[in-house]
Amino acid sequence: MTDRAPQPVDRQLPTEESRDLLALVREIAQREIRPMAADEEDAGKFPRAIFTLLSEAGLLGLPYAGEHGGGEQPYEVYLQVLEELAAARLTVGLGVSVHSLACHGLAGYGTEEQQKAHLPAMLGGGLLGAYCLSEPASGSDAASLTTKAVREGDDWIITGTKAWITHGGVADFYTVLARTGGEGPKGITAFLVPGDAQGLTAAVPEKKMGMKGSPTAQLHFDGVRVPDTRRIGEEGQGFTIALAALDAGRLGIAACAVGVAQAALDEALTYALDRKQFGHPIADFQGLRFMLADMATKIEAGRALYLAAARLRDAGKPFSRQAAMAKLFCTDAAMAVTTDAVQILGGYGYTADFPVERLMREAKVLQIVEGTNQIQRMVIARHLAGPESH
Repeated sequence: MTDRAPQPVDRQLPTEESRDLLALVREIAQREIRPMAADEEDAGKFPRAIFTLLSEAGLLGLPYAGEHGGGEQPYEVYLQVLEELAAARLTVGLGVSVHSLACHGLAGYGTEEQQKAHLPAMLGGGLLGAYCLSEPASGSDAASLTTKAVREGDDWIITGTKAWITHGGVADFYTVLARTGGEGPKGITAFLVPGDAQGLTAAVPEKKMGMKGSPTAQLHFDGVRVPDTRRIGEEGQGFTIALAALDAGRLGIAACAVGVAQAALDEALTYALDRKQFGHPIADFQGLRFMLADMATKIEAGRALYLAAARLRDAGKPFSRQAAMAKLFCTDAAMAVTTDAVQILGGYGYTADFPVERLMREAKVLQIVEGTNQIQRMVIARHLAGPESH
């Protein structure tokens, strides 16, 4: 693997403060995250110390209000931070995105009392969150979830199983969607559940093809008692809260995908400039030059797409369609770019001595999480042509 550091992305940032912020993130990524990424991923080591460092640096609550410990940063800036972190190690970039997703419900729908009680620790107090929507039998069809929350006096008793939970078993708090009413989306309510709640256990983490350092596990709720003061929003409002969080979260996935693709391009370009065949750097050969050009174009297009959606969100305008487009395009681009990076490195690209094979394995999951790319196409089509007639 080359020791040559990648050139910083030329970013258009709105303020001097945001430029300083991105410089800090790059420094942390290069010093603390990137050097250990390959070994720790291979060993399946979760980088909890890195998340603690990011919390201390104020990087776990960037898009949230300063009065509760957030960074007051627009999504346009926050997403570029995610991109930089994901380029260094996807486990970290995606982990920050998931943490932000877990904070979204309370920050957007919690009472002032709830926000004062919990958000400071969640946003900047060293805690790490997770988001619990999917279940073994309800992935894309999230509205059919069956985990139940039954009212008992001033408490709720939660019973059921959640699946595919990033940070499952290591998170300090979980935003949990559970059924409190009838079938369908209107019977779902959101809760903030402590990670050490009695009756809450995590299964053995899934064995995955990539992101081995990020635990993904089922969570079992066996009569978990949660006070009503930890209910987020109104009863039956949970699915609305979940969808709003996912719109924002999809932008996080898009930014992470661009980061992974950028890292792959950096590696491929460095290799192509250094590697000589037939007396010339392989970067001199038109076939590879065109591959590199196409890779760079996909990355620039993806970055422009997620930033355009972020600016809509920052302006308070609808952005659901654009978020789905960004998630779809950026993750498909990441898969294509990382695959081409492996090809450019040839046999070396297929070995663990270079990071591109890991980046390719990691890119695949981004086409699946937080709504598969087939679901994104359905969302976009509904915005264009209305709901399906059946």
